[in-house]
Amino acid sequence: MMSRSYTNLLDLAAGNFAALGPAGGGRRRSGSFASRRMPRVMTVPGTLSELDDEEDERAATSSVASDVPSSAICERLIVVANQLPVVARRRPDGPGWVFSMDDDSLLLRLRDGVPDDMEVLFIGTLRADVPAAEQEEVSQTLIDRFRCAPVFLPPDLYDRFYQNFCKGYLWPLFHYMLPYAAAQAPKQSPSSGGRFDRASWEAYVLANKHFFEKVVEVINPEDDYVWVHDYHLMALPTFLRRRFNRLRIGFFLHSPFPSSEIYRSLPVREEILRTMLNCDLIGFHTFDYARHFLSCCSRMLGIEYQSKRGYIGLDYFGRTVGIKIMPVGIHMGQLQSVLRLPEMQSKVAELRQQFEGKAVLLGVDDMDIFKGINLKLLAFEHMLRIHPKWQGRAVLVQIANPARGKGKDIELIRAEIQDSCDRINREFGQSGYNPIVFIDQNVPSVEKLAYYTVAECVVVTAVRDGMNLTPYEYIVCRQGLPSSDSAPEVSGPRKSMLVVSEFIGCSPSLSGAIRVNPWNTEATAESLNEAISMSEREKQLRHEKHYRYVSTHDVAYWSRSFIQDLERACKDHFRKPCWGIGLGFGFRVVALDPNFAKLSFDSILMSYGRSKSRAIFLDYDGTLVPQASINQKPSEELVSIINTLCSDRNNIVFIVSGRSKASLASLFSSCPMLGVAAEHGYFLRWTRDEEWKTSAQSLDVGWMQMAEPVMNLYTEATDGSYIETKETALVWHHRDADQGFASSQAKEMLDHLESVLANEAVAVKSGQFIVEVKPQGVSKGLVAEKILASMKEKGQQADFVLCIGDDRSDEEMFENIADAMKRGVVAPKTPLFACTVGQKPSKAKFYLDDTYEVVSMLSALAEVSEPDQTADLADDLATSVSSLDIGDEQIQFGSIRIEGS
Repeated sequence: MMSRSYTNLLDLAAGNFAALGPAGGGRRRSGSFASRRMPRVMTVPGTLSELDDEEDERAATSSVASDVPSSAICERLIVVANQLPVVARRRPDGPGWVFSMDDDSLLLRLRDGVPDDMEVLFIGTLRADVPAAEQEEVSQTLIDRFRCAPVFLPPDLYDRFYQNFCKGYLWPLFHYMLPYAAAQAPKQSPSSGGRFDRASWEAYVLANKHFFEKVVEVINPEDDYVWVHDYHLMALPTFLRRRFNRLRIGFFLHSPFPSSEIYRSLPVREEILRTMLNCDLIGFHTFDYARHFLSCCSRMLGIEYQSKRGYIGLDYFGRTVGIKIMPVGIHMGQLQSVLRLPEMQSKVAELRQQFEGKAVLLGVDDMDIFKGINLKLLAFEHMLRIHPKWQGRAVLVQIANPARGKGKDIELIRAEIQDSCDRINREFGQSGYNPIVFIDQNVPSVEKLAYYTVAECVVVTAVRDGMNLTPYEYIVCRQGLPSSDSAPEVSGPRKSMLVVSEFIGCSPSLSGAIRVNPWNTEATAESLNEAISMSEREKQLRHEKHYRYVSTHDVAYWSRSFIQDLERACKDHFRKPCWGIGLGFGFRVVALDPNFAKLSFDSILMSYGRSKSRAIFLDYDGTLVPQASINQKPSEELVSIINTLCSDRNNIVFIVSGRSKASLASLFSSCPMLGVAAEHGYFLRWTRDEEWKTSAQSLDVGWMQMAEPVMNLYTEATDGSYIETKETALVWHHRDADQGFASSQAKEMLDHLESVLANEAVAVKSGQFIVEVKPQGVSKGLVAEKILASMKEKGQQADFVLCIGDDRSDEEMFENIADAMKRGVVAPKTPLFACTVGQKPSKAKFYLDDTYEVVSMLSALAEVSEPDQTADLADDLATSVSSLDIGDEQIQFGSIRIEGS
């Protein structure tokens, strides 16, 4: 049984969490509530030791009484987000609560894309402070009436989790605000993008653990899908994956994902990347955000993505993590229902009368530092100044929704906006006319949609934003509902115009919009003038194009597409064996071939002892010595083990490496009986004193004159790379270069060399931090087969084969060894041990964890080997009789004969 300190991710993430204590008293209470009342049958396989109170958790996750038999339970989608799509209010006339669904919640609307036979359950916090004594009753009410399971976080924990870490650190960083400004200050406001605070990170992890425990209470891991939303819960996938190895997990990030240069400043950068990779599908609004994430995985984790048949995937320890690029949409029905309200028509008429004869530009933004509201005001001011025809005719209505965060920065930006409004109204205002209408308060849905309906142009100048659905809502309102008598009147052709920042998520999908760089206020001003001066026909055509997209790519389309891809990403979950490895946020699930297993020392020792003719093939770098080791020389212990194995007359031992023959000869100069296959087997010798032989009749390296100039170009352009010149091959190494750039250069070089050398008898291959050009028909697999065939010709047909390697070039050897028995180069029923180093997808059937285990296994084989004592005995006898005068006589000792004179 694992200890609490071992399994608690909090301890492992930050070192010391003793002060935080258990996850909270409310958990045990809600856990017992779940086990008593949740109408589900829950069966949880595997160890239950991850949580603190194991016995309570066993009760909460064991079989629970239900009116529904387990066989009748269909698939269910568990949507986990920071906040539930529920509005909670105290009863005005007494104790208790009044709950209603939040019609504006995106999470609520994603249900429209879920299959009819799939139940949806929401997990999140309530936007209300519920006393501990009322939490169980509130939980039961929300489950029964709304299918919502609330997570109750202590107020101080929620403040540290949400305000300090999510809004105060992650949110600014993900919107490209580096914390350098606050690094010199002793204290920062929650929204200023302050320095990283370890205590806030611990609170973030602890809050995610609360969400995890709520999921555990209600989940059926074999049937349910879990869809986690946004940056508040990026630690949750690791908690879930650690508990349920095969759980189907999706994650969607609703904010931008920063470039690797920004993201790398995050002290817990690798932890967050790895926990996201514990999902099966990761969703982003745009390809830019996905590209930044993939770049971070490449630069910081060394994981490259592959694109196949339109799908992007990352191979993460045998699991394919899918990448989904799909901007979210709006809920058409919800908007149209507001447009049908009786008060809508009167409000639209009121606004049309108020702005009669005016061109209305509209901005609807949250009050925060990234929405660029003041930049919009400056651009409008510039437009009035350089195009005076709009003075008295153009009005910018700016609605500022209440800020979601809090802090000094919000107050500063509000004051700056108000100053700009006052200045512009003083300079350009007239009797009965103010060019800026600033509404700094929460605006009801009816009023907001009425503004959309009368506006000629919507302007979004955010300097960085995840998606921003304001343009979509505006387009639907401008389309109106002409078929409904109660809808606002829409006269003539529908038309609309959009001026949007190129830095928001919806920009790529709005091809008819005028895209601007909001920092360039002069260019934005010209774009505003262009938008309201455009011909009516052009406005109509652009509107039609946008409406076709918005109406077909709504929130239901988005959720349906994500769920379909999640199902596709999880289709192999129960086909491959998998197990979890690693500590803390380094935890991951390894999924491998069903026949792939760790090499058992007992098994190989038994086969080794029974055999009489053994072939042992060993790679060197990454197999006998660590790949990243600076000192690449074999240790004295390793040399001794190899010599012991070689001294057994039943063994043929070979080092099979891509290194040059000079390098290998130098490394193993003290191993006289060791066979060496250098440069992937092009050069071969059976013992130290033999001459090198080649695997080809002639060596034509004329192609090097064409390949080397190409490789030199990339070496000069890629700092830290170099070319290794061998007798038969050229190798470009880029381990010490910037991995993002070097990886791109390696792909480009591969294509370039293949084009240049298309008519040459060479192979161009990429490996671990290398690109290699070598003769065709030379591989580790072929040389291994050649050695086995030679053994058979000498009457020493192998009845035991061991082959160990760690990279792509060794895979050919594994594949060849696997078919050796079919080709008859080894004895029937020969035990074949093809073994890779590290738990990763491979053609080998066995693995050892690292080079240490490889050396330990070889040491165990050496201990049971039978060294050939003949040579040593002959030397001893010769020394003993050297003083004897035996004349011309001969002395025979078994197979050893000593002649006189």
